[in-house]
Amino acid sequence: MADLQDELQAAGEAGELDTPPTTTRTGPDRKRDRRPPAAEPIAPGDGGYPDDGEADDVRHGAAADVRRGGADVAGNPGDEAVVVAGPAEASPAPSPSSELAEADAFLVAHPVADGYSGLPWVLRQLPRYDLELGEGGVDTDVPRMRKGHIGALFWSLHLPEGLAGERAVGATLEQLDLVRTVVDAHPEGLRLTHSAGETTDARNCGRVAVLLGPAGAPAIGDSLGILRALHLLGLKALTLAGASWAGESGLSRFGEEVVREMNRIGVLADLSGASEETVRRALAVSRAPVVCTRSAAAKLRAHPANLSDDLLAALGEARGLCMVPLTAEQTGPSVRDVADHLDHVRSIAGPECVGLSGTYDSGAAHPQDLTDASCYPRLVAELMHRGWSEPDLALLTWGNVQRVLRTADFTARAARDRREASTARIAELDG
Repeated sequence: MADLQDELQAAGEAGELDTPPTTTRTGPDRKRDRRPPAAEPIAPGDGGYPDDGEADDVRHGAAADVRRGGADVAGNPGDEAVVVAGPAEASPAPSPSSELAEADAFLVAHPVADGYSGLPWVLRQLPRYDLELGEGGVDTDVPRMRKGHIGALFWSLHLPEGLAGERAVGATLEQLDLVRTVVDAHPEGLRLTHSAGETTDARNCGRVAVLLGPAGAPAIGDSLGILRALHLLGLKALTLAGASWAGESGLSRFGEEVVREMNRIGVLADLSGASEETVRRALAVSRAPVVCTRSAAAKLRAHPANLSDDLLAALGEARGLCMVPLTAEQTGPSVRDVADHLDHVRSIAGPECVGLSGTYDSGAAHPQDLTDASCYPRLVAELMHRGWSEPDLALLTWGNVQRVLRTADFTARAARDRREASTARIAELDG
């Protein structure tokens, strides 16, 4: 025994007793650590912190103290003294600036695919603008989009209320022409795209991908031929509201035929603002994912375009997409309010069915600290603070929109193999 004690004493004096290395399991489902980056995160299920005790000194002597957690425990004569480090002091909470920097870094890899911008109609009213330089007084110019890490943006073709029939069709065509003119005038910042692949290519080239839509239902003039023509010009989404075939009582027979033809050509059905009966019938008829480009949780804030929990659950089962708007009217006056809606939609519909919709340049008031397209890092920082995992955040900002676009394109290719272009007329189906 004496020989063993002498050996331990010699090893301690030579500094040969090293602290056993601690290990931390990692994985895609590991909960985000809210301590500063220098601290090692703890994987869920580990049951506590790794053993950070350290054999600082082993001594042979007549008397020793055993120190645990800073308390002195008297030892017996002849015992060995072991010093065990106490629990680490709590790390200070991360500063807002560090959380914002973390959000910025995340968005570099996973930019935002924004579901709605009212920019086209605003630009029609401006005598002069330069989106590349940020001149024009709009919320969604190129500098703001780059600062907010927007990689793709749906440009709404919605028209003011009251336009219908031929006037609505003509005004929509003018909107389309304006968008193409604007994109062509800003080649260093914008690129018109029509598919998930083109959207990713634009992002990889440092451009903001511009997707056309949603347009209002009156834009097709109750004609499937006009719907197909608008698609050839780039239309990617059509709102199923504001037409005789998509009203409070749901979709008419012609309305169902519109949805089938949209599936065949690859135009997304937008259900924001549609009646509950229209939403349910569109979910039943559509073979492609549907989207709600401006809908939050009705349980948290009553609004005609917000969805009940039943509809959110149905949307999740259909693998659709609810894009929560950053508007004070629909979500509330603060970043926390918007995050509450995102939390709720994720919990009901699932993380694969929630997205973002800035709704900038639409005339709506926006929450504090989310006043224009540059503010997305603040929202992402709030979600990180709440413990959203990186995979869920990546789906929210970019992945879910890409999934919907890819699935719509795949559904269209399959449908064209089985179905010819519809020649149905509203008078034949609805009388």
